[in-house]
Amino acid sequence: MRTTTARRRLLAATALLPVLALAACSSDPSTTTGSGGPGQPAASAAAEDLVSGLKKSDTAAALLPADVRTAGTVKFGSSIGAPPSAFYADQATKKAAGVDIDIADAVAKVLGLNVQREEAAFETILPALGSGKYDVGTGNFGVTAARLKTIDFVTYIDDGQGFSVKKDNTAVKPVTDLVQLCGLTIGTGAGTTFETTLNARKNVCTDAGKQPYDVKAFSDNGATLTSLQQGRVDLVMSTINGLRYQAAQEASGTRFLGEFHRLDVGFAFKKGSALTPAFQAAVNELIKDGTYERILKKWGVTDSAVKESQISPPEHA
Repeated sequence: MRTTTARRRLLAATALLPVLALAACSSDPSTTTGSGGPGQPAASAAAEDLVSGLKKSDTAAALLPADVRTAGTVKFGSSIGAPPSAFYADQATKKAAGVDIDIADAVAKVLGLNVQREEAAFETILPALGSGKYDVGTGNFGVTAARLKTIDFVTYIDDGQGFSVKKDNTAVKPVTDLVQLCGLTIGTGAGTTFETTLNARKNVCTDAGKQPYDVKAFSDNGATLTSLQQGRVDLVMSTINGLRYQAAQEASGTRFLGEFHRLDVGFAFKKGSALTPAFQAAVNELIKDGTYERILKKWGVTDSAVKESQISPPEHA
């Protein structure tokens, strides 16, 4: 996502909240399961180092293309948006933290590679893979049928689509069918699966003889949250883990409404990339040795664990 003054202020404030819960994917969105226990601050979670001590796996590294092994570096294009996926825990050092960051750094350690990470707007990363600007993209990218036409994925977590509303909004019920959104305004991220899903299915309202819903797409998470808080949108559609995490923060004034559609999330590569077998092997090595579970526990998202990494699986039904 773009780095704006508004977002910097929002994330800085978030990191300094005295009680910042790390919400797990459980039936109760207020439940916290971070390794520091209930109320663990984001800064404390970010400071927990689960990566630097990892050893290189010669077996996994052998799957890398020879030129990558020789260069010893992999270029990441990363969307740094909001916890628990990827955010700046320390604005002074601009050190990124979150599930995406920890897993990416852990995979690089297992493969014996250095990470060259560049922040980029979410909607620009996938197109940049084809041009060779980045080797890998991270940004909680969901595996969809449309993306699979041009992108390969190596999966590492199961997240997906959910909704949230203002905490005092009791009129809107959990969304199980988009027809429930008719006549409402939904805020979401530009270039995301959420925007695609909403725009592709606007006809559900007219088909039902109802007023269509309106979609407002934002390139910044802070702007999306502000629009909800100020009543410019009625709901927000975003990641399940992100919305649960946000709702656990008292200052956000939001309530997680529920899950809508689960999606595998993965590292993104240009179609046919030779890097995918090595990345898959590295993720599975992390799952096997327990590092993967510790990272998910650290960020309170253990219910989003996958049993094994896959290369470009079909979209969840």
